[in-house]
Amino acid sequence: MADLMAHPVVPVAGEEDAKRTYDAIEPYLNPGSTLVLINVIEKAGGGIDKASVAQREDVAEAAFAAFRARAAQDGVSVDTEIRYATDIADAIGEAAADHDATAIAFVARGGGRIVEFLSGSVRTKLTVDNDHPAVVLPRTTSE
Repeated sequence: MADLMAHPVVPVAGEEDAKRTYDAIEPYLNPGSTLVLINVIEKAGGGIDKASVAQREDVAEAAFAAFRARAAQDGVSVDTEIRYATDIADAIGEAAADHDATAIAFVARGGGRIVEFLSGSVRTKLTVDNDHPAVVLPRTTSE
């Protein structure tokens, strides 16, 4: 089986999430791995957005910079992309297909089973309703 971490798509939500995600993924990376780091700016689909697009693009760029700084020390290449969508999981899956990713690797974020059931969480969609292998990374001990 091909190395799942050779060319994964890795979603990050913000700077702290990017740092936690890098800490979780780092033990599984090889020098020469190329990651596609993605931030999905969720559009309200006709409703009022929580913050301006420019503000959320700044958050994405800060996340990319934090992740890239750590990856550079380990010889890992990072490509970045911002996507705009009403469905975060679909956007991540589309990015994986567009980049011919080997997997989607992420750290599961908070939310219990009831919240997940009611909201149809991104985590569930990525692990169940997805065409790419999903690698759910362990949370670091500092979380």
